[in-house]
Amino acid sequence: MQRAGRDEEFSEFYRARVAALRRVAYIVTRDWHAAEDVTQRALVKVYRAWPRIRPETLEAYVRRAVVNESLSWVTRGPRDVVVDGLPDRAVVEPDSPLDLDAALATLPPQQRAVVALRFVDDRSVAETAAALGLAEGTVKSHTAKAIATLRHHLPTLTEHWSH
Repeated sequence: MQRAGRDEEFSEFYRARVAALRRVAYIVTRDWHAAEDVTQRALVKVYRAWPRIRPETLEAYVRRAVVNESLSWVTRGPRDVVVDGLPDRAVVEPDSPLDLDAALATLPPQQRAVVALRFVDDRSVAETAAALGLAEGTVKSHTAKAIATLRHHLPTLTEHWSH
């Protein structure tokens, strides 16, 4: 494949998928800046491998790259943490019935990755298992445990999460 054609093909894919991939990364990392960084790092790796990736496995390959990069970031922590002051944070009212960020923080990273792929990226159990390199039963178990934890912390969680 000619480099110009490859660049155009990758650019189209990037424009179409980067926002959704960033959302998945955010659910795992719980940090928008980190999500941006890990998504970019994963997509650089995807770009390098672009000529070797089969079209039928592209989505799964990219999702796995983003999730792996996100999980890696969670386990090693941020690379650069030099600040003069604390960043501005959204104020959450203590009586707020729905604090999704706090509830997601109670989940282990692997469960957050499962939630991100299953419910944010709307992937099947099989697709999630393939993206994370897990057995389908493990994905189901992680999903059930994550939903139970989220329901405990978010009593107003709707039935949407029960499928």
